[in-house]
Amino acid sequence: MNSHYLTLFRQPKAAILLILGFASGLPLALTSGTLQAWMTVENIDLKTIGFFSLVGQAYVFKFLWSPLMDRYTPPFSGRRRGWLLATQLLLLISIAAMGFLEPGTQLRWMAALAVVIAFCSASQDIVFDAWKTDVLPAEERGTGAAISVLGYRLGMLVSGGLALWLADRWLGWQGMYWLMAALLIPCIIATLLAPEPTDAIPIPKTLEQAIAAPLRDFFGRNNAWLILLLIVLYKLGDAFAVSLTTTFLIRGVGFDAGEVGAINKTLGLLATIVGALYGGLLMQRLSLFRALLIFGILQGVSNAGYWLLSITDKHIFSMAAAVFFENLCGGMGTSAFVALLMTLCNKSFSATQFALLSALSAVGRVYVGPVAGWFVETHGWSSFYLFSIAAAVPGLLLLLVCRQTLEYTRESGNFLPRTHYRGAYGLALRLLLAGCGLFALWLLLLSLNALDYTRLTFLPELLEAGVLVALCGVVLGGLLDFLALRRARL
Repeated sequence: MNSHYLTLFRQPKAAILLILGFASGLPLALTSGTLQAWMTVENIDLKTIGFFSLVGQAYVFKFLWSPLMDRYTPPFSGRRRGWLLATQLLLLISIAAMGFLEPGTQLRWMAALAVVIAFCSASQDIVFDAWKTDVLPAEERGTGAAISVLGYRLGMLVSGGLALWLADRWLGWQGMYWLMAALLIPCIIATLLAPEPTDAIPIPKTLEQAIAAPLRDFFGRNNAWLILLLIVLYKLGDAFAVSLTTTFLIRGVGFDAGEVGAINKTLGLLATIVGALYGGLLMQRLSLFRALLIFGILQGVSNAGYWLLSITDKHIFSMAAAVFFENLCGGMGTSAFVALLMTLCNKSFSATQFALLSALSAVGRVYVGPVAGWFVETHGWSSFYLFSIAAAVPGLLLLLVCRQTLEYTRESGNFLPRTHYRGAYGLALRLLLAGCGLFALWLLLLSLNALDYTRLTFLPELLEAGVLVALCGVVLGGLLDFLALRRARL
């Protein structure tokens, strides 16, 4: 490949992206799978272990405090690096403190520290995403996204599978947490060496501006609602395919757990890394729209490998080929998708807008599980994977509709302003915010129920109402975008 396309890999910025990506992925398992394994070994009851999974909601609702990181600048190291240093130091202290506790006797303190770790980790993600958006020029975003994804995956691998092995064979659970805390020291050094984004980027002058201005800026753009739908739907087919992969390979095809672990986890991780890096390199040749289109098509087609597995005889090589191809294409799609999110952010509010957009992008991944399980029970595995291919089509169609907007933004660095239906768009936004408010209330009341402070029975209805109201806002906004596009072409 032409050396021009490898330029970013030879810059010190690439090493910083890799290490900060590692720092972003490292804490994730320490409050989820690894912590659950420790509590399971210590014979903590399943209800308590299940309750601990709620700390992961910090990653979903991180947009609620992201405006603070856009508005305020710490008294050291600048707006982006200052917040990175603060969150990393807090992570180091809280992860190390976890190593001084025992699940059997100090469970409440462990719960409190898990919340602190998840909060600081989600906050670090906010600032790291904003830093990437501010520092990387448009032509380096695909490659930069690929490098940070590589670091993130390595961080998850270290704090997940490697951490369990170290705890079981060498260090014990407490020593393992101390080691994970020590691994943040090189990340702090990388933050100190990282360049601070230019002062030319305007900073919100008030907290109200930091909260309201990002929403006004985004929803004042042409095609904003269709782009929101694109963010939710672009990786929907991929989300369906991976939601039940392990269950399919074990129960649907008949491989044993060891074979699935060796192929799906190890080879799948390698393929994702290769796909992300290669996709990032290709994006320096392709426009953002073409990369999204080509990688999106490949994402959908790659699900056919699992469909072939469901209708052919079991063979380890066919499983390896299907897993490798699906994860390779998924990694390429992720590079383009992260570059899309960076492109859509106004640098004045990049922390808030990236947090909002990334939370939306998680909707498909988080909530397809129940639908996937029902579909398999009703129609079988082969029909399910054919459906996962079809589920990729709406995102590709929306991409074609949004082509003009994306190409204008890539070429000019600005966003097309909205000129029609201002009042109706305001109603759509109010409906979306009301739905999000109902969902946040549902989560709060669910937590109170889990702690046995309340025994409310209407929570399923409250969740359904929140989803319905938010969906009405999104559908109305998308319809208005479609009508505005048609009106602009007349």
